[in-house]
Amino acid sequence: MSDPSSPHQPGGTQSGRPGESQAYESEADRPDPHRWWALAVIATAQLMVVLDATIVNIALPSAQRALGISNGNRQWVITAYTLAFGGLLLLGGRVADLVGRRRTFIIGLIGFAGASAIGGASGGQEMLYLSRALQGVFAALLAPSALSLLTTTFPAGKERAQAFGIFSAIAGGGSAIGLLLGGILTEWLSWRWCLYVNVPIAILTVIGALTLLRDRRGTTGAHLDILGALLGSTGLVAIVYGFSRAEALGWSSAEVLAVLSVGVALLVAFAWWQTRASAPLLPLRIVRDRNRGGSMIVMAMTTIGLFGAFLFLTYFLQNILGYSPLSAGLAFLPLSAGIIIGSTQISARLLPLVAPRLLLVPGLLLSAGGMYSLTFLDVDSTYAGHILPGTILLGFGLGLTFLPIISTATSGVPARDSGVTSATVNTAQQVGGSIGTSLLNTIATTVTATYLTSHLAAAAREGGLTPAERMRIVNAGTVHGFTVAIAWAAIILLAAALIGAVMINGKSPRARAAEEAAAL
Repeated sequence: MSDPSSPHQPGGTQSGRPGESQAYESEADRPDPHRWWALAVIATAQLMVVLDATIVNIALPSAQRALGISNGNRQWVITAYTLAFGGLLLLGGRVADLVGRRRTFIIGLIGFAGASAIGGASGGQEMLYLSRALQGVFAALLAPSALSLLTTTFPAGKERAQAFGIFSAIAGGGSAIGLLLGGILTEWLSWRWCLYVNVPIAILTVIGALTLLRDRRGTTGAHLDILGALLGSTGLVAIVYGFSRAEALGWSSAEVLAVLSVGVALLVAFAWWQTRASAPLLPLRIVRDRNRGGSMIVMAMTTIGLFGAFLFLTYFLQNILGYSPLSAGLAFLPLSAGIIIGSTQISARLLPLVAPRLLLVPGLLLSAGGMYSLTFLDVDSTYAGHILPGTILLGFGLGLTFLPIISTATSGVPARDSGVTSATVNTAQQVGGSIGTSLLNTIATTVTATYLTSHLAAAAREGGLTPAERMRIVNAGTVHGFTVAIAWAAIILLAAALIGAVMINGKSPRARAAEEAAAL
């Protein structure tokens, strides 16, 4: 079966499918004259979803004071979003395939804006938690439909590489942009505007979607895999929840082990059911493909490293160097610039000409090098001398990496599966981020606790400490924990480079076109 998104079809044509007229397909196969404006609409929606995972982080201390949220409960402002988002992505992707991506995209935008308005107006912590969960629900509809619309709007060729370069830059740099925007809004307006800001953005994006986006009709006569949706969504929610609780309770906690075990069991049952369901939620042919499966593994591992950098550098800048929220957000701009330049100026230009792994493997090695350079931080480190070089190298490497990963993962997918494929890519990214935050933070806190126990005890035996000396030891222990966790993030990025080199063996579009021409 052929498909407009397939790189194996130079013309981007598509053979007929039951339930779709040939006239409609001929019209759909013509290049969209508004495709670059459509890209702006899709990219804006993706930016809104990505930055909302971090924009609240910097605003969280202000929101905590305003609503009287305890330290134990403040994690739910973040976790409510990630749980709903990560757990429902596969379901959202399949809904987009069934009812139409453009329709799902618009519904997701409207719902996301409404949930954001509720969160901004929150009078208590429960209302804020609920609004964040609703944001996650509608983000799970919005994110996969955005990526699948991009896949079908730019089916092949040089334009596809350019469009995916822009999209990848936003997917990678949006989190850093969220930190900056969160700092600006919190300092100049209020923490509530970190949520309110989504409303005008969503309204403009809905107008653009109604006027600029086009899409095929939903699949007629299709049925949603209800059991698969329950098993897959519940399993993912359990996994994301387990990792989020590990940060607070530790990996040996009975609650964490039980929840993760249930999550794994549910996902195993989900995989088994997908081989027997008549209309599976996630057709296993999508992830069995060597290049696609490898891309999704690499995406998850790369996101672990990226979220680790955000987590520890945010704390280092504010707690060790004493940066304000706005200054901390500005400090991430070079990382975002590196991602944008790497994606749009290097990857987008080279991807049509070279094999994907010739970009992503060097990109991951550069990222690992940038991450490794951050392991030399100490309490006397400066931003310009120690943090800036590493973040520039990390950002540039990620810019080389994200485009070939996303493009390879979504290439060659039948149009009827583009939504769920896009959802699977987003799921890999979201679960990777959750694992990264919890795993690396657990490593950091454990190492810090061990350091403080030994050093404070030794100092006490030697006659005690002044408050300034004690604070320096505490800061040194905190930074030591950061650097050990960052070292593990660098190792994970190296492992991702190895997996990418071994599993992702797809050829460049130019090489495939030459092979097809020779076969004629």
